[in-house]
Amino acid sequence: MNERTKTGLEILEAALLLGILGDALLRETPWGLNVFLWMGALVAATLMLTRRRRSEFLNGQTIALHAALLFFAAMFVWRDSTELKLANALAILTILSLLTLPALRIKTQLAGIIHYVLAGIWSGANAAFAPFHLVFGDIEWKTLPQKGWTKHLVAVLRGLAIAAPILFVFGALFMAADAVFQGIVEQTLRIEPEIIFTHLFLTAFISWTVAGYLRGSLVEAFAAETNAEIKTQTLSVTEIKEEKEEENQLNKTVSPKEKSWDWRNFDNSAMPKSFTLGAIEISIVLGLINLLFLGFVLVQLPYLFGGMDLVQNTPDFKLAEYARRGFGELIAVAALVLPILLASHWLLRRDAPVNEKIYRILAGMNIALLFVIMISATQRLLLLTGNLGYGLTTVRFYPMVLMIWLALVFVWFALTVLRGAREQFAWGALWSAFFVVGTLHVLNPDDFIIRTNVQLMREGRHFDANYAANLSDDAVPALLENLPAMSFEQQCAVKYKIAHRIEAARTENDFRTWNWSRFAARNATAQYGENLDTSNCPVYTKYGDRFLGEY
Repeated sequence: MNERTKTGLEILEAALLLGILGDALLRETPWGLNVFLWMGALVAATLMLTRRRRSEFLNGQTIALHAALLFFAAMFVWRDSTELKLANALAILTILSLLTLPALRIKTQLAGIIHYVLAGIWSGANAAFAPFHLVFGDIEWKTLPQKGWTKHLVAVLRGLAIAAPILFVFGALFMAADAVFQGIVEQTLRIEPEIIFTHLFLTAFISWTVAGYLRGSLVEAFAAETNAEIKTQTLSVTEIKEEKEEENQLNKTVSPKEKSWDWRNFDNSAMPKSFTLGAIEISIVLGLINLLFLGFVLVQLPYLFGGMDLVQNTPDFKLAEYARRGFGELIAVAALVLPILLASHWLLRRDAPVNEKIYRILAGMNIALLFVIMISATQRLLLLTGNLGYGLTTVRFYPMVLMIWLALVFVWFALTVLRGAREQFAWGALWSAFFVVGTLHVLNPDDFIIRTNVQLMREGRHFDANYAANLSDDAVPALLENLPAMSFEQQCAVKYKIAHRIEAARTENDFRTWNWSRFAARNATAQYGENLDTSNCPVYTKYGDRFLGEY
């Protein structure tokens, strides 16, 4: 039995165990502790297989990514916010994709954004289709040793496969023929077909996906490298020297135009010159963009320095229109600048140093102007959510977080790409995103939104109790803490929603779904006891996700 077959069998064993564990844990929702437990098992299995079969993949970068996997899985146990759960899930999928880069002969810390995209496509394709190749191509079943119980395993499985449908048909006929026999079978088995199907389907789906993912990150690269090693071992020392001399001679004779294109470490040298950018093209492209940005900045300067007074004193100019209309568009501008700068830098010709110098000057000016635009967008949001605005919501909070992350990325862009270290940009940008998401869990956005809006309420602004009560359990302690400051109608809206949560929570006693925020919310509501009584409140009817009071 060769190494490829051994690796395939170990992957199948790990995938089957993870599939069974996934069915036992992940079928219960809302997710919490179960995600952390299953991801911990996946990380343990991946590290074990990597150590046994691809030990060279275990370096500081991959260990850090596995630690990040556990961190974001643990965040499912901490926070209850839907937005944070989506961010955690996205981070986990991204990390799983990046862990396949070593199998593609790409250094993780030097990979670019295109490599990240290709890694995502590669891992997804393997999760969907690679198990076919694993079972029918990688594992040479005929080479398995026939000893002990394994000697008769195939015969036993074949016999069970033949007998199962026959027993099912005859059993169904006997149950239909005799009520007593039917009752005995039903009392003995007590299994509903729907439950069996869902268990089998979820187990098979998770096992299939895990097997394909592990094969894509281990087996394919392992086989390719093994073949290369075997070829090298079969050559004599003289033959190896001759091959190296021939390779060196070939490298000398090949002109730059005949340079081969390697997708793992590609540049624009293999592209026709008409598709690349020189000093003139880059000056026109970035120069015109900078002029447009400069024109917008000049228009914004009065509002940046004039603040709220200028906005209020401008005829036919409403705060809501100013803030809502501008913030989303400026977020889009900031997000679009980054791919434009990266793409133009990749297309830049390296045949003359002046090209790089012009790019750095114009890109630096573009980033400086962009920061002024981002400050303008930030001011619009502060006006919209400030003491004369309309309060804070998740729709307004998370775009602001995106803006902050983009600011960090542009600083990192200036420190890497503009200084000739483009290969380090994607790795740093990725970890900056992980840092921002981790910081959000510490901040607790839903709690922050409630406290901000309550403070605005104390200053005379309207407080939307229906919206506040519909936030996640992360916000419940802050809601209960500030309940006395609300009006009677607002208190009733909050109490009514929390009462429904308490009723729903009585059915959520499964340890697999345990979550700290939900646990803290239940404890906080239990402490308030009779203060959450809604008997003196108006009768509420549900309208969408809101409750409307009717006296």
